[in-house]
Amino acid sequence: MKFLRMLAITLAVGLSVAGTAHAKNVLVVLSDSDRLELKGGKVFETGFYLNELMQPVKALLDAGHEITFATPKGTAPSLDKTSIDKMYFGGDEAAMKSSEAQLAQLGLLSRDKSPVVSLARIEQIGYDHFDAVYVPGGHAPMQDLLISPELGRLLTYFHEKGKTTALACHGPIALISTLPDAKGFTAQLETAGTARTNGKWIYAGYRLTVISNQEEEMAKGLLNGGQMKFYPQTALEQAGAQFSQAEAPFAAHIVTDRELITGQNPASAPAVAQELLKRLK
Repeated sequence: MKFLRMLAITLAVGLSVAGTAHAKNVLVVLSDSDRLELKGGKVFETGFYLNELMQPVKALLDAGHEITFATPKGTAPSLDKTSIDKMYFGGDEAAMKSSEAQLAQLGLLSRDKSPVVSLARIEQIGYDHFDAVYVPGGHAPMQDLLISPELGRLLTYFHEKGKTTALACHGPIALISTLPDAKGFTAQLETAGTARTNGKWIYAGYRLTVISNQEEEMAKGLLNGGQMKFYPQTALEQAGAQFSQAEAPFAAHIVTDRELITGQNPASAPAVAQELLKRLK
């Protein structure tokens, strides 16, 4: 079984520390998608950002916590190759290469040996098994996580139980999955640029952050002339969130509100990790 193989890999690479009194179980949710559909039928090859996944993962492992990786369908996630850049690691090339090596050791990208499980399997295991959930960014969550009913159920449960929920950069778009009609909401945004929720959103009124519209505009060159169907800041604001952003674009910025920890951009991932560690004590 994939779950048992995941546990074996966990022991082999030191994901868990036997006898650690304060070890907790953290669920890391990634996208199944390796692309983002853009306006006009264009497609942008993407995935998760290396630093947004591995900086928090390293911090969690170093603290002795256990990690389970999941995607909606249980397929191996994809790495956005443009994120393999030392600028996302404060210019530290050694840190970048260390993250690449640790990612390879985990085997997440392997199409036949990845320890990733499906969210349906997570539901079978039981949400109470996990003490926190973390969703990193990259553009891929804009393709599937925002409309995943499985993720919507998980996040709703975490919300109702007040369980720590951390998300970074594009990751917070996953919160849209908890809407009564997430697909209808996103369809409205795609066609009209505005949308209304069909019922009350569980995060309405929450203060949070996500990669800003300003940052999306500044970084749209990455899309090779393509244009996103809508920006996550717009989606979250129209769903009912109170958006907060850093004083300067791409500066680290996190927001905490009740169970939520959100980070604005790649530079915010280390701070999200540190806040997550505080919640796990």
